[in-house]
Amino acid sequence: MATETRPPEPPAELDRMLSENQAGLPGRIATPINVVIIGAGSHFTPKLAADILAIPASAGGQLRLCDIDDGRLATMTAVVETLIARTGNTGRWSVAASTDRNRLLSGADWVVITIEVSGLETIGFDNAIPERYGVDQCIGDTIGPGGLFKCFRTLPAFMQILGDCERCCPGAIVLNYTNPMGMLCLAASLASSMQVVGLCHSVQSTSRLLAARAGVDYDELAWECAGINHLAWFTRLEHEGRDLYPRLKEQARADLAAAEPGDDSQDLVRKDMMLHFGAFITESSGHLSEYLPWYRKRAETRARFMRPGYHGQSGFLLEMWPERRSADEAERRAMARGDAELSTSRTFEYASWIIEAVGKNAPFVFHGNVPNNWRGTGPLIANLPGDGIVELACVADGRGVTPTVVGSLPAQMAAVCRSNMSVVELGALAGLRRDRQLARQALMLDPLTAAVCTLEEIESMADELFAAESDYLPGW
Repeated sequence: MATETRPPEPPAELDRMLSENQAGLPGRIATPINVVIIGAGSHFTPKLAADILAIPASAGGQLRLCDIDDGRLATMTAVVETLIARTGNTGRWSVAASTDRNRLLSGADWVVITIEVSGLETIGFDNAIPERYGVDQCIGDTIGPGGLFKCFRTLPAFMQILGDCERCCPGAIVLNYTNPMGMLCLAASLASSMQVVGLCHSVQSTSRLLAARAGVDYDELAWECAGINHLAWFTRLEHEGRDLYPRLKEQARADLAAAEPGDDSQDLVRKDMMLHFGAFITESSGHLSEYLPWYRKRAETRARFMRPGYHGQSGFLLEMWPERRSADEAERRAMARGDAELSTSRTFEYASWIIEAVGKNAPFVFHGNVPNNWRGTGPLIANLPGDGIVELACVADGRGVTPTVVGSLPAQMAAVCRSNMSVVELGALAGLRRDRQLARQALMLDPLTAAVCTLEEIESMADELFAAESDYLPGW
């Protein structure tokens, strides 16, 4: 099945920014591009396909769609064919589709992974069992009990895909959108020869959000951001040489002081973290709160800081996902019939810009998830573990993808990142080895879980999750 976990929708004031830079990068792509999308039934695919088709001055190529669900694959094939026709790309771009990825991978230049394993079948366990132990989750798909068991379910399929890539297209670059991002990318760096770059939506969405909140034009915003996935920090945020943080912190203090339980306050966790640790963080407040020990462990703190939806609602993904998935599938079927709007505008999603930059040898800076010890050159972020996965600025050009060297994060920000990198490391190792004790220990180190449970309770919780999800955990 294709993954359906969505990032927050951009605020209304950002709508005008979504189609910026339609002109693309300078230069031409002289040879056809072959892009394989694995998990093509995903809601990501129409956007990804439209973005790729919007690359100007390209020689076209082939979009190759793979999904294990025949029906979803057929629907998405029709959607992409419609996109090709509507964008005037008939004859330049073609579509190939198969449930067998090995029929599509040969000669691929790019492989995009956006898969989901078990999905609706296990999300209830991921939430209900930890909740009995006092672990309250909002999203629960990248860290904590839900994130760990999503890793254990997903990793075998993910590594099999990479193994097929090694045989069929060893020179391709893999762009991964599948969660849990850090654990999967770390496992890839430990056990695969493929170049895997993890792509999230948080950095580009949050940078635009901060520009809007500061009241400045996004193109005039000067910023730097680095850390780990969902815990990357905007260490620099300036407009025309002026630090924007004093204004943002003043706003945050006022918002936090005025907030009352049950009101419509937004982003309280990120604002509070900015005041206490010095910089704004990339992930939405609800999801971010799962990475931290301070905000979800007691009813009174949840009442103070949590708000509906992505702002912290308990069990939000569990409540939202089935309805959203059903709506998404209905919308895609309507798109395939031509009965629903099908946007052809290019977005700020990174994938097409990376593909364009490499094909044209035109530098493009994006934020990706890569090994900190990139190709043995030493840590990109000096005060984070060298064998971990970090999220930072990378350059895409004719050489491929090259991360930038950050230096050191402010010590307090690095410390928050490190508290989660241990969970990511043990989770990835446990998944690769199918080691239950490592899995228990990963959960023991999880900041939120550790803030709520004893070691014995965590061990019992892990064992309950293994028992409940055993049908989706072969070999454990």
